[in-house]
Amino acid sequence: MHSISIATAFGLLGSAYAFPQPLSLSKRQTLASFSDIDILNYALTLEHLEATFYRQGLVALSATDFSNAGLPATVYTRLSEVAAHEKAHVDFLTAALGSAATAECTYAFPLDTVASFLAVASVLEGVGVSAYLGAARQISNKDYLTAAGSILTVESRHSAYLRDTSSGQQLSPFPTANDVGLSPNAIFTLASAFITSCPSTNPVLPVKPFPALAASATGAVMPGSEVEVKSKAVLTPGGDHAKLYAAFITASGPVFTDLGQGGDGTSFSVKVPATGVAGQSYLVLCNCNEKVDDSTIVAGPAIVEVGTVEAS
Repeated sequence: MHSISIATAFGLLGSAYAFPQPLSLSKRQTLASFSDIDILNYALTLEHLEATFYRQGLVALSATDFSNAGLPATVYTRLSEVAAHEKAHVDFLTAALGSAATAECTYAFPLDTVASFLAVASVLEGVGVSAYLGAARQISNKDYLTAAGSILTVESRHSAYLRDTSSGQQLSPFPTANDVGLSPNAIFTLASAFITSCPSTNPVLPVKPFPALAASATGAVMPGSEVEVKSKAVLTPGGDHAKLYAAFITASGPVFTDLGQGGDGTSFSVKVPATGVAGQSYLVLCNCNEKVDDSTIVAGPAIVEVGTVEAS
């Protein structure tokens, strides 16, 4: 039986405490600043990332590699189908945008082992669901909205399959009744971990990643446990960010939780809420405990898998 730690993916998404910003970005803006063309190019940027990840990964790793990792032959076949879907999404959005379409960037993916590939694939698909869901309300053209919705449902099925397949810990493929939408700025905070550079001719996107937040969790954590997080963006006590709050973003609103600060001002302990948070969860540090949005986030999101380990 293969054993795959989700920490492989989470560590990669938070190992660099200050993400690069290789994209053509403007100042951080709210969704209200996005046109339909911006939204489609935002989606296309993420689809390029996913499509390239699968294309490169299924060349670097063979069907034999997956078999040697203890996985049935159907897994490589299914992943090839997922790769075809992601390419189809790229082709569809590129055709819709025409000459305004953003081009593929250059990426750095962990493709050395089946375990790291599957762990990152699972995280990327979950982030893709949150990206489409978070941006959906801003799309004014109903045909575009329907098209985005048709991609969202497929990304969700990808996510469920990978959660069920890619972990020796048997993560639930559907840990919550509602999925979580994230803002484009929050999504790019996560996506930027894999993007090294982009063509200078790409359209400028009205997004800007937040400072990175790294979580120390080495696998799924249970409600009530503590997780250590770190961010170089957070100042020492007495600075502008002396008063910070931790929150998990959920479909029903933020769930604030206890935050303990380390002596260096960059490390913190966060208590996972007893209820209200499950599955691939998004943790942020904020400057208030009343709301969580692009105006209050100081660092993050970090990804923490909460309370989804099932009995075998």
